[in-house]
Amino acid sequence: MARSTAFDQHPNHTIEIEPAERPVRVVWHGHTVAESQRAMKLLEGSYPPVFYLPIRDANPALLQRTAHSTHCPFKGDASYYSLRSGDDLDENAVWVYQDPFDQVEAIRDHIAFYADRVTIESEA
Repeated sequence: MARSTAFDQHPNHTIEIEPAERPVRVVWHGHTVAESQRAMKLLEGSYPPVFYLPIRDANPALLQRTAHSTHCPFKGDASYYSLRSGDDLDENAVWVYQDPFDQVEAIRDHIAFYADRVTIESEA
């Protein structure tokens, strides 16, 4: 994509991305949505850590692309997926940065989840 200028404008805002120490599994309504040994952990400012899993490690049958999108001045444009299984639907519960800013290139094509909508497990 390009380099974000937001970091220059807000030098105290930090984002660190590191490999998750353990495999990560995401469960929604009893279904494994994604499971990966290649997950990344994103630490941004004072926010709780967010796990990003490669989209190729997700169950595509549970993901439904939506038209929703958002912009983060530090990460770029996010696209969204809903989680769907039968009549169960959780709209825009998953996001992905397919073309993130250079500073966060490590999360390209990795999906993240709203933690209050899924169970995120990391093996001990």
